[in-house]
Amino acid sequence: MTALPRERAGRWATRAGVVVLAGATLLVIGTAVTATAALAVDDPVAPVAPTAPTGGLDISIGGDSPSSAITLILAITVLSIAPALLLLVTSFTKIVVVLSLTRNALGLQNSPPNQVLTGLAFFLTLFVMGPVIADINHLAIQPYLDGSMSIGQAYDAGVEPLKHFLLANTRGDELKLMVGLSGEQMPADQDAVSMLTLVPAFVLSELKSAFIIGLVVFIPFLVLDMLVSAALMAMGMMMVPPVIVSLPFKLMLFVVVDGWALITTALVGSYSGSG
Repeated sequence: MTALPRERAGRWATRAGVVVLAGATLLVIGTAVTATAALAVDDPVAPVAPTAPTGGLDISIGGDSPSSAITLILAITVLSIAPALLLLVTSFTKIVVVLSLTRNALGLQNSPPNQVLTGLAFFLTLFVMGPVIADINHLAIQPYLDGSMSIGQAYDAGVEPLKHFLLANTRGDELKLMVGLSGEQMPADQDAVSMLTLVPAFVLSELKSAFIIGLVVFIPFLVLDMLVSAALMAMGMMMVPPVIVSLPFKLMLFVVVDGWALITTALVGSYSGSG
């Protein structure tokens, strides 16, 4: 009696599976027919020939002023190359070299520390380059931000004050050297010299001036070292390092003559009228 219901249940399960399989088959066939009909209705479209651009690159939105995104990108770019610009096209190179040579002339290795010398050189550079930065801001940056100048016009207007500063503080020998290395002819007007030639000539000129100032600073301290060394030898104290004995005298001499003020005045004064 129990085998008969089980046989009937198996038959019903088989029939149900056949029905489900048949329904799935019909559903797949119907979907394929519908997709084929849809493809048959829409005819392929012929490709369209490309058209030539009608205008140049535009970085403005809704007006003549540049977009905030482009302004932000330009600001980040300037910040990324700011260290190189600070070293190559400003007075920072000569100032920091002279301050470092002064510290070495005093016989001090880490005092003042490098951070102090770099910070002092940076602010003196801002003081020297103030008129040039103001001219660049007035002639190029503000007109560009107002939308009255394109980026190319702003560059041409802003590079003029900087080129005037570089030419005013570049020695003729270094300028002729770089023009000769570039394979160009020396132009009759120095304003026609390219920035690629003028910048390295300016850097070489600044290094030469810094070494000359450093030599002048070194001489009195060198004489003091020689006097202290001769005095120690005369007293038979040959085992005592002359540098240790002469250091207090160097510091006293430097403080009495107000050395930092003299060096700062000389550095800033060497650029007077160049901006």
